[in-house]
Amino acid sequence: MSLITILVVLAGAASSGEASALPPLQIPGAQVALYRHGFYKGPIDGIAGPMTRRATRRFQRSNGLEADGIVGRRTRAAFGRFGGPLFGSRLLQRGKAGFDVSVLQFLLARRGFSPPSLDGDFGPVTERLVRRFQRSRGLSPDGIVGRQTSAALTRGTPRAALIPQSSERALRASRPAIEASLASWAAHYGVSLDLVRALAWQESGFQNHVRSRAGAVGVMQVIPETRAFVEEVLLGHAVPRTMDGNVRLGVAYLHHLLHRFGMNVRLAVAAYYAGPAAVLSGGLSRPAHHFVANVLALRGRV
Repeated sequence: MSLITILVVLAGAASSGEASALPPLQIPGAQVALYRHGFYKGPIDGIAGPMTRRATRRFQRSNGLEADGIVGRRTRAAFGRFGGPLFGSRLLQRGKAGFDVSVLQFLLARRGFSPPSLDGDFGPVTERLVRRFQRSRGLSPDGIVGRQTSAALTRGTPRAALIPQSSERALRASRPAIEASLASWAAHYGVSLDLVRALAWQESGFQNHVRSRAGAVGVMQVIPETRAFVEEVLLGHAVPRTMDGNVRLGVAYLHHLLHRFGMNVRLAVAAYYAGPAAVLSGGLSRPAHHFVANVLALRGRV
């Protein structure tokens, strides 16, 4: 049996047709693809839960496909460069790109070797992480993901770190402490402090104990899905549930949106409020337009 034949076994039965659901191993690739197309804002966690299925249906409807919530062959084809091949169907090495590279990056992150982002590109950073993982497992550090490296990456299921919820008292913070945190993380991520302060004021009035009916919390009004995305995809590690942690999450996400939308502040702020998918579709609601106008008007005034 050839090495390629052995690797194909890891791909499971998902390639058989549109009606076949992806095996759990392949789910992160679908989540990354949905995110990259602007339809998914949840955690890249490898779980085909309600949020992933809803995002899949929205993507399918937008591409004229049957909205069954199943990521099959036609849906993966619609993903374009993020839609294939499945993880385990080929050797992976520097220069490769696609669905399987996204899964590889997810598996590396789960093993403690987090790339800066899950982008589906096997570049020099991913290669270095593969080599480090291989050394940690006593494998030849050649930077190529073949049978042995794939098996080591998929063996067992690492536990996700759990962070206890903070009490309401712990969430309260003084105005000077909040302003210092905003300045610190704005400088860290290279985002305009005026913009960060304006967004924070519009969201919470510089109050960390504020909670919305939608589940948004803290100075930056971070919803659970955004927290999970920033921790899983952008940072690769959990962030403390403190005022400073909340500010970091919000500023890191704003930094990501600015770069995603070509440093267009209006679009980035709109995506912070309504989500990237709404901005990409061009169908911003009136509240989103008002939110953006308010934030831009507040720059340099708070």
